[in-house]
Amino acid sequence: MKNILTSMLVVLACSAVIAAAAAPTKESEPAHRGKQIYDQWCVICHAAAPRMPGTASLEAKYGGSLPAALEDRTDLAPAFIKYFVRNGVLIMPSFRKTEITDADLELLVDYLKAKDQ
Repeated sequence: MKNILTSMLVVLACSAVIAAAAAPTKESEPAHRGKQIYDQWCVICHAAAPRMPGTASLEAKYGGSLPAALEDRTDLAPAFIKYFVRNGVLIMPSFRKTEITDADLELLVDYLKAKDQ
């Protein structure tokens, strides 16, 4: 009986340690969800790959003075990201709140915002 109780306690303790290690923290959750939103809505044009229209457009605009892929940028201010998501520019469409909610936009901003802020 004592061995069974000891074994059960060991299993419970191991389960608790594994669950705690696997559980996302509040800090990692938004970045992860922001990446998911980016992958769903933005990567189709802005991936760091050849022939992506958004990336190619930014490459032409900046001529290499800034990274063309959005994920590589370090200068994207939150207001800048929000403006272009909601209003679009050139061939980039605007995204309605039914497509990217305000809460999802905040998570996207957290993912893409300037890394030095």
